[in-house]
Amino acid sequence: MRLAAERVAPGSWGGHRTIGAAVRAAKPGAVITVQAGTYTESLVLDKDVSLVAKGTVRLVAARGPALTVHAGRAEVRGFALESDAPRDPVVLLRGGEPVLRDCEITGGRVEIAGTTTARLGGCTVRRAGAAAVRLTGTGHAVLEDVTLAGCTGEGLRVEDEARAEVSDSLIDGVTGHGVLVSGGAHVRLSRCEVRASGESAVLVGGHATASLDECRLHGAGGQGLWTRGTAGRRAPAAEGAAHEAGDPGHGVRLRDCEIFRTAGAGVLAEDDSAVRLHGCHVHHTEGAAVFVTGKASGELISVRAVDCADSALVVSAAGQVTGRDCTFARTGANGVYAVGEPDLALTDCTVRDTAYTAVHLGGSARLSASGCTVTGTPEYGLRVTARAELLATGCAVSGAELAGVVVEDGDAALRDCRVSGGRDGVRLRTSHRPLLARCAIEGSAETGVRIGPGTGARLENVTVIGSGGAGLLLEEDSTAVIEDGTVDASGGSGVVVRAGARPEVRGLTVEGAAKNALYVDEGGAGRYEDCRLTGSRFPAVYAAARSRVLLRRCTVTGTETDLLRAEDAEVRAEDCHVEDVAEPLLPSLAPPGEARAVLTAVPAHRAPARTGPGDPEEAAARLAGLHAELDRLVGLDGVKREVLTLTRLMQMVKVRQEAGLAPPPLSRHLVFAGNAGTGKTTVARLYGGFLAALGLLSRGHLVETDRGDLVGEYVGHTAPRTTAVFKRALGGVLFIDEAYSLVPQGQMTDFGSEAVATLVKLMEDHRDEVVVIVAGYPSEMDRLLGSNAGLASRFTRTLHFDDYSPPELVRIVQYQAARHEYACAPETVEALHDYFETLPRGERFGNGRSARQVFQRMTERHAARVAELDLSPAGLAAAEPDLLTALRTADLPPEGAL
Repeated sequence: MRLAAERVAPGSWGGHRTIGAAVRAAKPGAVITVQAGTYTESLVLDKDVSLVAKGTVRLVAARGPALTVHAGRAEVRGFALESDAPRDPVVLLRGGEPVLRDCEITGGRVEIAGTTTARLGGCTVRRAGAAAVRLTGTGHAVLEDVTLAGCTGEGLRVEDEARAEVSDSLIDGVTGHGVLVSGGAHVRLSRCEVRASGESAVLVGGHATASLDECRLHGAGGQGLWTRGTAGRRAPAAEGAAHEAGDPGHGVRLRDCEIFRTAGAGVLAEDDSAVRLHGCHVHHTEGAAVFVTGKASGELISVRAVDCADSALVVSAAGQVTGRDCTFARTGANGVYAVGEPDLALTDCTVRDTAYTAVHLGGSARLSASGCTVTGTPEYGLRVTARAELLATGCAVSGAELAGVVVEDGDAALRDCRVSGGRDGVRLRTSHRPLLARCAIEGSAETGVRIGPGTGARLENVTVIGSGGAGLLLEEDSTAVIEDGTVDASGGSGVVVRAGARPEVRGLTVEGAAKNALYVDEGGAGRYEDCRLTGSRFPAVYAAARSRVLLRRCTVTGTETDLLRAEDAEVRAEDCHVEDVAEPLLPSLAPPGEARAVLTAVPAHRAPARTGPGDPEEAAARLAGLHAELDRLVGLDGVKREVLTLTRLMQMVKVRQEAGLAPPPLSRHLVFAGNAGTGKTTVARLYGGFLAALGLLSRGHLVETDRGDLVGEYVGHTAPRTTAVFKRALGGVLFIDEAYSLVPQGQMTDFGSEAVATLVKLMEDHRDEVVVIVAGYPSEMDRLLGSNAGLASRFTRTLHFDDYSPPELVRIVQYQAARHEYACAPETVEALHDYFETLPRGERFGNGRSARQVFQRMTERHAARVAELDLSPAGLAAAEPDLLTALRTADLPPEGAL
């Protein structure tokens, strides 16, 4: 059947002069062809009719919209529809099932109202006001290959109960939101791009829903996706019905979308809204990549939130987030940051390369993490503060410079987790009772597990391997319960128990400790049952004054001495077993109530004994040994004279005190001014030894520290940290390297000033119990002393450490060579003089450290030179005696090698 046809051709015979006349004359189903030209009229369609443009047809609104559709199946194809009222509709679709194809709409919006079912394909809307396309009522629109650009207000606005399906379309450069969905409306976007919107790319509010598939949201002046109100929420019954019907359109759901370069958050969910992201990539956002707050909820599946200026995932208030197989990386702040009362569950997620702490929990946040990986942060891997809770199972934490896991006031339970690297592996300081079960702590620079003052923690079958200091450090008044587990190859003592700590330890194995297997400090205590202490270099158990130690069914093996204790230490040993110990004492301990033997012999490899005023002969021997060690130091003649002078002054102080006379007003605290590698630390250690030998310090040990140990990250954090370090030095020397960094130049609000003030007070409160030495570059130390009047009055003597001269650097190399059984030939010594004469003394020059580096390079080059001879073992044995020991001029490192 041939369709009826009408033609519009002004000035031509047989055609209508206006489009309206052709429409009035057309029968239902007719096709109206419109010749090229400009038609100023307002067209109204209310029947089935098709309008087809032949050439460029401009329909300019005379009054109101250029095109209004009330009913019918009208189709408009290839028209340019124009208006000069941008805030009004240029196309008004109020009913029927209209179709617009390949139309250019300018100067006003397309409005779809009522119960209209509309379709737009290949159309462009430009320079509209308020919105480019607006849907209201219960209308339904399908937009395909549509461009909405350069509009004032929103690109697509869907309200009430309307629905829009948009595919393969572009929303570009609108001043408001790219897409705004409100009321109970629903929008589905497929393969769309929303770019350069003045506000959010997509905003879903009210109780509306939205679904985005393979879309790109970028360049937004606000958020990429913003949900608020109850958007994405449905009543349980409705949600179940939609699921059974296979309806994927409800909720706010993004699949395989990319959100980037937003001025705000990539995704912001607030109020009581709900959002689901699957396979999305959120990156290069100025705000957080994903931010969930209020009572909103977020479900993240295989999401990559990376390269953002803020944190990757922020959850606050009562927000709820579940994440599976997600990556949060390369952030300008935290990887995951949760405060308020949020609830998070992360499974098989990765958090890495963050500028701040990787995962920070504050407020009453709760995180359940399973199979997650955390790596690469200059601060903490997992940090739990305030009232927050962490439940971690099967997680791995590595590359956290300060500590892998920190619990401060919050609570945590870690099961089957692995923590590697960091200054400390795990730090616990809380009034709760955190749990570590079947966890492995490896390779921490200082402490494996640090249980802070007053903290009760439970460790079950925990393994600590290769810590630089103590494997387990139980600080003052802590009450840890430790069951089973291993502490292996610690660089300090295996277990250190501070004053007031009362641990219960059962079934623990401590192997290969560089110092004691168990070190119980003054006033420390504890019960140790069924433990195995083996291969420690110092006595297996050290019990300081006023300590109380119960050893029950313990085994000590492979050490020179099983026990060293102070006279007033209380050590009980019940059913203990000792084997392969040169000087066993535990078996000889009498049952409680009887006199107990006190160990006085000291193994050769143990640290030098402390000397009190009652051992004059031993004190004299100790002083002579310290003088000899001081004399062996290369150079430093002025420093040596100062130290000897101070020693004589201190001896006079000692004599006056013993004679009952008041001591002279003499400050023991010192400033060491000198460049790196000039022996400041070594002299500080010897100075502490001198004072201990004179009985002016109880221990004389050296505690090295710097700004990183003393200064906290927030208000109120610095004083406790400084106090804790200071207490470790009581009875000895506190050596603060690069002390000037406590008062950074030009930063008046830095927390370093709090550390200085705390130090001044502690030095006054403990004036006879500690010596403080501040060290650093000469040009910076005056600024430090000038920053606090109390500090300057306590440091009245400065020792200047001059740079080593070339002959002194040569002597250091010769000393290192003799120590390691090498020899420098005369011509090598002469070449070394020339080498150090010409060695640049810039920022990389390290004085004695540079000399040691030269020696190391020489041994490496010597080994390579010998290896090039390709001698068999028999040939090496028959070679010249000095082949393996003589360092030649050819072994010197080349110029610029250091």
